[in-house]
Amino acid sequence: MPLALYALAAGAFGIGVTEFVIMGLLLDVSTDLGVSISAAGQLISGYALGVVIGAPLLTIATGRWPRKTVLLALMAVFTLGNLACALAPDYWTLMAARVLTAFAHGTFFGVGAVVATGLVAPNRKASAIALMFTGLTIANILGVPFGTWLGQAFGWRATFWAVTLVGIVAFAIILLLVPRSPAALEKRDLRGDLALLGRAPVLLGFAVTVLGYAGVFAVFTYIAPLLTEITGFAEAAVSPILLVFGGGLIAGNLAGGKFADRWLVPSVLGSLVVLALVLGTMTFALHSRAMAVIHVGLLGAAAFATVTPLQMWVLEKAEGAAQSLASSFNIAAFNLGNAAGAWLGGMVIAHGPGLGAVTWVAALLPLSALAVAWLALRLDRPTLGEPASARS
Repeated sequence: MPLALYALAAGAFGIGVTEFVIMGLLLDVSTDLGVSISAAGQLISGYALGVVIGAPLLTIATGRWPRKTVLLALMAVFTLGNLACALAPDYWTLMAARVLTAFAHGTFFGVGAVVATGLVAPNRKASAIALMFTGLTIANILGVPFGTWLGQAFGWRATFWAVTLVGIVAFAIILLLVPRSPAALEKRDLRGDLALLGRAPVLLGFAVTVLGYAGVFAVFTYIAPLLTEITGFAEAAVSPILLVFGGGLIAGNLAGGKFADRWLVPSVLGSLVVLALVLGTMTFALHSRAMAVIHVGLLGAAAFATVTPLQMWVLEKAEGAAQSLASSFNIAAFNLGNAAGAWLGGMVIAHGPGLGAVTWVAALLPLSALAVAWLALRLDRPTLGEPASARS
């Protein structure tokens, strides 16, 4: 794999840390800024909203720029956003800085996925995307725990200072290693691109992403109470168990890329089936400590095994349109799924069958995604069963 892919992974690492590390610092932030924990929790929702809004807007705004220039500009926004977080004097300034930082998220992964596929042979495109997303998985395993410890030991602002430094390093690595585009991107008809993205197979592809990832976050958002209140683990055991989840993320991410390179459509369908099975059987596994730990790892693997196939599938369905725009929209769809899943899980706990039902309710979402994927394939029969390399 080209070194430039590792530069993209470095950027993904920094973005992954800044997105998720706030979860471990909510108490510190709420105490320091004098707000409730629930208000501090809105910093997570604000970030997700920033991704959903910023991904298409920034991709459209930078659509005629060379892609390397876009990536560098996004890392500059990311770095300045984290610097603003570190210096924020009050809650609303911190919220604004979080939203600003999130604007870089979707477009970076969207444009980065297109750049990654252009750096490798046609039969390795999905693996290239998976390698870039490895930075995100490593952020969850190493960056987030370290950032949480740093913030708890030296104050939450220290974490954002550290992520600012990561942004500077990632900017330099991308500047040095990512090849410059031979020319500015071709001028495109934005209205025509949006019309192409509005085709039923593309929109259904976005819907598959939202539903599939909503299933993941309906459970992952509440993984701590599931493990403590149902399985009976002590709170101190949750963090080590989440390392198993992180290991699953890496394994699933790389496996998803390998399979998608050879059998794209079967990988999309198969990963959704596996995700539904893992979520469904987790309902029973949570009553055994050993099986609960195993299923946490399987959840991580199943969750990220879907990411690369779904991203690659949407890119191919948008063939002929602005792929950077399609890719960024799909990243926004992942984040919309995150928010929807967390909301649904909360509704099940507060107003539905309760905490123990979250897993089997979540399993219905990838099954719904499977039905939508089947409909999309019905509308796009010529691509059914073809390997990714044959259509590239």
